[in-house]
Amino acid sequence: MTGSRESIVFVYGLYFAWIVSVAATLGSLFLSEVMKFIPCELCWFQRIFMYPLVILLGLACYRGDRAIARYALPLSVTGGLISLYHYGEQKIPGLAKILPCTAGVPCNQDYLNWFGFVTIPLLALIAFVLISIFLWMARERPEMVE
Repeated sequence: MTGSRESIVFVYGLYFAWIVSVAATLGSLFLSEVMKFIPCELCWFQRIFMYPLVILLGLACYRGDRAIARYALPLSVTGGLISLYHYGEQKIPGLAKILPCTAGVPCNQDYLNWFGFVTIPLLALIAFVLISIFLWMARERPEMVE
C-alpha cells in the first residue's frame, strides 16, 4: 500500500464526513427546537444541503462506498457557498440589502455571535468545508479502480 492509502483520512474519511454531518444536523435541530431560534431562508437552504448528507454518508459508510464523494461533494460545496454568502450577509453591512430575506426572520440577524465572529452560518460553513475535505481525501481514485 502507498502512503496516501494508509493515511487516517483516507481510511476513515467517510466516517469523519458522516460524523460532521450528524453533528451539524443535530446542532441545527438543537438550535431551532430546543433554543427556539427560528431559521431564516438561508438557514433552510443550508439544511436542505446538509440533512441528506447524514443519510447518504451513513449508507456509504455502511457499504464502504467511496464513490459517494462524486454525489455528496456537490451537496457540501453548494451548501458551503450558501453558508459563505449567509456569513457575509451577517458581517458585511451592505450585503443584506442586495438580496434581502423577504419572509420570516431576517437573514442578517445573529442569534449567536461568539467572540465577535462565530455565528451559525460560520459553523455551517466549517461543517461543509470539513465534509468536503474528508470526502475529497477519502474518495475513490482512478488508480484504485480495476
